[in-house]
Amino acid sequence: MSVAKSAYAMQPLQVAFIYPSPVGEAGWSYQHDLGRKQMEAALHGAVVTKYIDNVPEGPDSERVIRDLAAQGYKLIFTSSFGYMNFTLKVARDFPETFFEQATGYKLAPNVGEYNARFYEGRYLCGLIAGRMTKSNVIGYIGAYAIPEVLQGINAFAIGMRSVNPKATVKVVWVNSWYDPGREREAAESLISEGADILANHTDSTAVVQTAQERGVWVLAYNSDMRKWGPRAQLTSVMLEWGDYYTKIVKEVLAGTWRSTSIWGGIGQGFIKLAPLSPAIPPAVRALVAQRQNAIAAGRLSPFAGPLSDNTGKPIVPAGVTISDANLQTMNYYVEGVEGAVPGGN
Repeated sequence: MSVAKSAYAMQPLQVAFIYPSPVGEAGWSYQHDLGRKQMEAALHGAVVTKYIDNVPEGPDSERVIRDLAAQGYKLIFTSSFGYMNFTLKVARDFPETFFEQATGYKLAPNVGEYNARFYEGRYLCGLIAGRMTKSNVIGYIGAYAIPEVLQGINAFAIGMRSVNPKATVKVVWVNSWYDPGREREAAESLISEGADILANHTDSTAVVQTAQERGVWVLAYNSDMRKWGPRAQLTSVMLEWGDYYTKIVKEVLAGTWRSTSIWGGIGQGFIKLAPLSPAIPPAVRALVAQRQNAIAAGRLSPFAGPLSDNTGKPIVPAGVTISDANLQTMNYYVEGVEGAVPGGN
């Protein structure tokens, strides 16, 4: 439902963004800030923007969100899962302010939710890993064991096993979105356990740099990170937010904004792969392109059954595709991923 008819046509709309890690030159916050800049350029003169980066996912985020609302910012994007409840709390006190929260699942009359189907890109990277590995051991560095990250790990494993049933994924959790030191240590540990390809769901360039130094492949995340691993990066799952940010701001300016939940993937332009490394054979490139097109057209889902978890328990029967509701509560590993999810079933 709409909060109120917009009254911003005569003056620039003040729009704020909150990021969980430093903007830097690559990563989650960097991609969101590219989206902010794209939106600002597309709506030149109609908006004034501000961002605050490196905001911890805790009570301090409430202070930052509340302060921006009190300053008069009428649209606030809070770009991480851990901001969800604090965004909702502040929104109750500022009913005339619009909020958009990334990767959460709760709505309010003046709070919308947006997310990207990262797992679609992860599935494609799994195809590459399955065909490129020599050791059949892939190392994966995860931030937190939440559904968003587990979807990516599992989709990666499903793609990998579809072309190489002998390959396995080893996961190390660093319990931080951005901690270059821990990310590097995790990468080193996985390489010592035989991983000849790394993947990660963390924000810094540390995993790519480690892969470059140690002479292993890497499938990066968030941004194109070839600058830090020109010989190591096979590709990267890139997150594209600019079109969405432009759309939402236009709706607020026009007075047509509604509280909705958006989960866009390859077909909607939220996800794309960075240019593939020349080291990837033509047959693998063709396979990736074929399946990417099938995902974009809705003909292929990484989570189509039959699927079992890594204990052999059936998860999705044949002929069925896992629902979005079940994806958003994922707490298990699929076949091909070693170990158990911390705190999972």
